[in-house]
Amino acid sequence: MTLAQRAFERLHAWPDLTAGPASCRTGRALRSVRDEIVHFHSDRDVDLHLTHRAIQRFQYDLGGSTAIRLVPDSRWVTVHLDCDADVDLLLSLTSIALKAHQSRPPADHAAAAPGVAGPSAPPGCNFHRVTVLPRSVAGEA
Repeated sequence: MTLAQRAFERLHAWPDLTAGPASCRTGRALRSVRDEIVHFHSDRDVDLHLTHRAIQRFQYDLGGSTAIRLVPDSRWVTVHLDCDADVDLLLSLTSIALKAHQSRPPADHAAAAPGVAGPSAPPGCNFHRVTVLPRSVAGEA
């Protein structure tokens, strides 16, 4: 079982998340009642939908992790799963994402609905916007 499969199974057991196809049409998604929260794109790469406020709050911590990739102006962060600690990180961040989406004002929710354009709408997940190198290769550069 891959790390992504293990993370998917653990998150799918959460009562606030349901599975379905990802809106980007690549991989599977887990969503809350309000929003898509996680996209599983491959055996190692997962996109997590955070709010702008959550990314700002944790920006330095996220940027310091070798497992996290941030894309400017995106409300999605890419988590590269290389070890069990990365799965634990994904689960923790998913909890933060769920709480952030539940407390987001309704006006912000409407602007971020899938297929709705607007200044505060996320441009979609980071699939094809992030290139993740394995830690062994990235460390040699």
